[in-house]
Amino acid sequence: MTTNVIAVLNDLIEMSKDGERDFMKAAEEAQHASVNDALLESAASCSRGARELQDLVLQLGGRPESGGSVAGALHRGWLDVKSAVGSRSDHVILADCEKGEGVAKKRFHDALEKDLPADVRSVVERLYQGVLQNHDRIRAMRDQYAAMKS
Repeated sequence: MTTNVIAVLNDLIEMSKDGERDFMKAAEEAQHASVNDALLESAASCSRGARELQDLVLQLGGRPESGGSVAGALHRGWLDVKSAVGSRSDHVILADCEKGEGVAKKRFHDALEKDLPADVRSVVERLYQGVLQNHDRIRAMRDQYAAMKS
């Protein structure tokens, strides 16, 4: 069971590291300071979550993931291509970030469907609540910038 728990946690670490990098990249492109600040705050939240999950893996005697996924790297590469063609508006940046947070929501939800020890479940649940809040905040900003656009 410990091996399965470590695998679940390492998957969430990769997801969190991808989120951190995606938010950092998006913040570099943001045109408005409020968007930049929100994206940097989201990146920091992902970073804290990844560290906490890494600590759990170590406590369980495992080797924690230290980086993101190949899929995350490919996604950032695709965003680089889109940016090279033309600058992306804050609305588009926020929409892309919201999609990423939607994936994170699903991965954390799926993790909570697994048989996890109570202490691990507690941490994953708390981090999941943070992902939900992050998603809702990014979506609200996306909607705000969509309204400003029209």
